[in-house]
Amino acid sequence: MTETPQKPSAATDVAHTAAGPLTGPTGKGAPVPPTTPERHGMFHARDTGDTSGYGRLAIAPVTPAPATRPFGGYFDEVADALAAAMAERGIPESAVEQVTVAATEMTIYVSRAHLVALLQTLRDEESLRFEMLSSLSGADYGVDVPRRLHVVYELLSLTYRRRVRLEVSVNVDDATVPSAVSIYPTADWHERETYDMFGVVFAGHPGLTRILMPDDWVGHPQRKDYPLGGIPVEYKGHEIPPADQRRAYT
Repeated sequence: MTETPQKPSAATDVAHTAAGPLTGPTGKGAPVPPTTPERHGMFHARDTGDTSGYGRLAIAPVTPAPATRPFGGYFDEVADALAAAMAERGIPESAVEQVTVAATEMTIYVSRAHLVALLQTLRDEESLRFEMLSSLSGADYGVDVPRRLHVVYELLSLTYRRRVRLEVSVNVDDATVPSAVSIYPTADWHERETYDMFGVVFAGHPGLTRILMPDDWVGHPQRKDYPLGGIPVEYKGHEIPPADQRRAYT
């Protein structure tokens, strides 16, 4: 039998709506970095003259927009329940950097120092019950973006039929994130793939090895600075350049 979600009391709702780690526009933690750098021109050509007329076009960096209350739907109940559980468990407000609501999805940006504690809270707290980690994946937003490597956790509550996303970001030179295997065993092979493709090291993983590439492979293929390689063609000794060195039209 499916349990009915317990709504927080009026006093608790007011307390966590007025202030708290999940109710302010930017959270209490470090600012969330942009996901794209500033770009110039339309065709990204750097070694030839500007023949497009768009050479002076500048595109500003994109940063995930913080949400403000009310978030809408069940997101406010999740926010209030998590804020109350964090206070009860002694998790500081700085553990949450920002909350973003976009495309009917809720993303909570968190610090890696408190990632495991937040995952356990979301799984075990009776008013949350996110029992399933449906997906763990990585993303690289490029060499010009601070904390460019992101790890994304898609959580599902089978009890309340709700979804929420956690996201943590790190620098390439310090690409270490605590493993979630002790909380969600399904994270095992997901973390291995993220390590293989993006080079994120999951501290505490029971057997962190490559899962797609050979064990002696050098580099991580889905990083933005990974060399793509060219294609030799049988026409006057020419070669099709790697995709990242061709002129782009998007």
